[in-house]
This record gives sequence, structure tokens and C-alpha cells, in this order.
Amino acid sequence: MGTKIILPGSDGNKYIPFEKRTGETSIVYFTRDLSAAGLKKIFDRVSDGIDGNIAIKLHTGEAEGPNIIPRPWVKELYSDKLPSAKIVETNTYYEGSRYTTEAHRKTLETNGWTFCPVDIMDEDGVTTLPVNGGKWFDEIHVGKSLPTYDSLLVLTHFKGHVMGGFGGSNKNIGIGCADGRIGKAQIHTSDSPFDIDKEELMERICESTKATIDHFAGHISYINVMRNMSVSCDCEGCDAEPVVTPDIGILASYDILSVDNACVDLIYSLPGGGGKDMIERVESRHGLRQLSYMKEIGMGNDRYVMIDIDNGDREITAADAVSEISPQWIPDRYNTFPGKNKLR
Repeated sequence: MGTKIILPGSDGNKYIPFEKRTGETSIVYFTRDLSAAGLKKIFDRVSDGIDGNIAIKLHTGEAEGPNIIPRPWVKELYSDKLPSAKIVETNTYYEGSRYTTEAHRKTLETNGWTFCPVDIMDEDGVTTLPVNGGKWFDEIHVGKSLPTYDSLLVLTHFKGHVMGGFGGSNKNIGIGCADGRIGKAQIHTSDSPFDIDKEELMERICESTKATIDHFAGHISYINVMRNMSVSCDCEGCDAEPVVTPDIGILASYDILSVDNACVDLIYSLPGGGGKDMIERVESRHGLRQLSYMKEIGMGNDRYVMIDIDNGDREITAADAVSEISPQWIPDRYNTFPGKNKLR
């Protein structure tokens, strides 16, 4: 018998409107308050199970990257809500300012992540987590210290991505917890004669993510910050494309698919074509396969109830949430790293 051929799914460039989705729903919390106060307020809605030895998975950014979650917001969240937690990261697969542990620690200092411990999880090697129900992996290599934590807060800057189309909680975990040499190579390379591209890459990211969320089941939650959303990932640092997509707010959930899908829905719902650049980036990279594949392998629900915590926990739609954003929105030009201009 011949070797079984594994093929990726399709239609990663086709958006499925909310009303055409089926299945159960999850809760997604939403606030327009893009501030430290807003971040703390929405964290309180998804703090159950975030206990014991707590890891905060954060994209800390390339040196002086302008679009990362503002450091003062994270510092205030840490000081007021999570004083015993650690930020966790891994080294990169590409040769940038976080490629080696030594360079990575210098970059952390440059970007101001000095107010709490930062664990570069693959500094002392790797371990594996099983991938249940995947088709590309039986296991994924992650930073060695990841399983030493009891709970994981996934704190994500939602933005575009040059390969994934968009980077939400799924990308933050799937790429961000895989170690810099073996795990990330598993996701990006193969023994096949074909380049890993589009739908296959999305599926590999999802399977890597699934290993981590299965490990932390009941002790993991997700916050996506929709601010300074370049079509470029924070991995591109100061070379990121200019921000032209309006700031929207902060979302949180215990369901990774619901929170990422809600963010995508908000982009598609922006008035006056405000999301067109981000939509082009997502669809051209077939990034919507992240969402459909997460649903296929049981990572969450693509239907949700959005709760507006600014207005008495009123149930709203994605269109409601962005209805007052002006099509003539002017992007924030302030940088977010220490020593450069003013932190908002």
C-alpha cells in the first residue's frame, strides 16, 4: 500500500458571515476602552481558572516595534491583578532581534519589559506536547518550561500577518509557544517537495495551538487588543506597514475560536470600508482557514454572544460594536516603546 497523502483544506480566502454559521455559542466580552483600565476591567471577566503559577503569553515585539500592546497597560495589569505571574516567550525562527536568548533579553530591555520576570521558555531546551486529533502532527515541540505553569493568560495584540493573514490568539500560542528551532521548524517546513503555504500553514498553526490549550484546559483564557493594527505582524518591528485600520477595542473569552472570529467579524463590519486593507491581507493569505480548521478539530465555537461591558452587559453584534467608528479615522501615530514620543 502507498503512503497516505495528507491534503490541506480549502476556502481559506472565503469569509463566512455570522448568520451562515451553525453550532453552539460562546461568550465574548467587548470594551471600547483602550487603556490600562479597560484591560483590567475585561480581564476580570475571564480570570476564573487563571491561578497557581501563572504565565502571560505576550508578543513582546522586535526592538522598538511601534505597535505592540503598550507596556504601561501590561505593567498595571500585572501589578494590580497578576503580581506573581511571569511573561512567557520563545526565541524566533527567523534571524531578528529575538533569535538568540542573549539578543532576546536585550530586546526585552529595550522594549521596557523589565517590570516583571520574563521566561524565555526555550532558553534551556524543549519538550513536547501531544496533538490530539490533528492530521499534520502527533506532537509539537514547545519551550521546555511551558508545562511548569498551572494556567495561561493569552494576551494578544490582534493585527495582520505576512504569512498567516492575521495574528490573533491562535497565532500567539501556535507560533509563540513553539520553540525557536524545532517547534517553529515543524510548523514552517516539511519533507514534502511542496512549500508549506496558505491553508496548510494555517492548519499547522492550529494544531500547535491545540496542544497548548488542551494542556491548560480549564486554566486558560484569551484577551485580544485591537489597536494599532498594521497588516504586518509585530515580528516586523519598525518595518511594519503603516497603520490604516481603525482602533476598535478589547475582546476577551474562554473560547479561542470565538474571540479570534469575533475580531475578524469586527474588521469585516467596519463602516465605510475601514477594514479593507486588513481584509485584503487576510484573504490573500487564506488566513480564514485558521477559523474553519479550529472549528473542525474542536477548538471552540465560531458563533458567540458579544457582551458590551461598557453598557450594562448588553448583547450586541459586531456591526453594533463598530457602528460609531468614523470611516475618516486617523491612525494614532504615537509609538509604544520606551523613550520614543508619548505613551498614550
